Amino acid sequence: MRIHLHSHSSGLTGHISLSGSKSISNRLLILNAVLKQNVVLKNLSDSEDTKLLTQALQKISAGNSPIIDVNHAGTDFRFLTALLAATPGKTTLTGSERMKQRPVGELVNALRTLGADIQYKEKEGFPPLYISGKLLKGGEVRIRGDISSQFISALLLIAPTFENALKIRIEGDIVSRPYIDMTVAILKSYGILVNTQPREISVQPITADIATPTEYAVESDWSSASYWYSLAALSDTVDLTLDYFHGKSLQADAVLPEIYKSFGIDTTYTPTGIRLMKAGNPVKTFHFDFRACPDIAQTVAVTCLGLGISASFSGLETLKIKETDRIVALKHELEKFGAIVSITDNSLQLTPPENGLNMNLQTIATYHDHRMAMSFAPLCMKTKHLCIDDMNVVDKSYPHFWKDLAQTNMIIIS
Repeated sequence: MRIHLHSHSSGLTGHISLSGSKSISNRLLILNAVLKQNVVLKNLSDSEDTKLLTQALQKISAGNSPIIDVNHAGTDFRFLTALLAATPGKTTLTGSERMKQRPVGELVNALRTLGADIQYKEKEGFPPLYISGKLLKGGEVRIRGDISSQFISALLLIAPTFENALKIRIEGDIVSRPYIDMTVAILKSYGILVNTQPREISVQPITADIATPTEYAVESDWSSASYWYSLAALSDTVDLTLDYFHGKSLQADAVLPEIYKSFGIDTTYTPTGIRLMKAGNPVKTFHFDFRACPDIAQTVAVTCLGLGISASFSGLETLKIKETDRIVALKHELEKFGAIVSITDNSLQLTPPENGLNMNLQTIATYHDHRMAMSFAPLCMKTKHLCIDDMNVVDKSYPHFWKDLAQTNMIIIS
């Protein structure tokens, strides 16, 4: 369903509470299932991905999982591939047509090295998979680090139930390293012994006296906060509070305060969250390597367009295998506003239009990608009106986005 945005205010004020981090929530859910623990999870993500994962885990727990379909949820697919490989039973794991185009061979090869029985049902190296789960013994495995950090996290999360220790040797460049560090930190919080080196991670099997927490409070999602940072940067005045954030985050996207300082936004940590305010003028040129935090690249690109900033982004290689090829999609949509955009397989160069943004009403194609919808929505602050071709894609990670946006009384939604 198409949605029309119309900006009628140049100021952003409000108080927004965001749900828990999807990345942390999904790791905790998998770990609870692996360890058969009932740790109470507070402020769990309300994203579609987390709901789909919860439903899948319930089917697995009930022994009723002949077919599991995770739709567009890439994290779910990768984590469940590992979990099902180490859980006795037979399951076909599948997803949307786009999911069937996203490579999973590196993870499958690593699991097969550990003794897993996984078959491709259609194209070699891609979903869907037929998994005959069984208890895995562990051992040493080598895996490339430049495809997806989720492959490594998937292995780490199931390792505590192995008979022997798991040793992962990571080859090549490592993308999204903070997400691997997040997984390690969560494992350690559950009392699991993990040893990390720059290119090697080992996990010890659980022991009878493992000291798991009784509850875990999930911090709010920094990826969701990125859209509010963009709105703040593109507004004339700002006084916005976002709840349940803190300075010692496990999330890679917690780099947002540093990035948006370049765009004139100051972040103050409060006892309950963060406060965003204007604090100077934006830079004229901007460069950033998004290798560690690719999920916020689209949002930052739109911010640069709206502010008239020439920008170059690197470290974007994982964007090609997301819900869509995000590099190509960004180029197409940014150019609608007069930008000059050049791309490679891992970079994007943005030159804003010399004579200002194209102010004609534009419709943003979302490509079945939640982040395309939400990253472009703040641009309405500059163009005054904007259409998004599918409002429902936001359900994947931030289902209350449009409601929260309307709450600020800054943008009229129809």
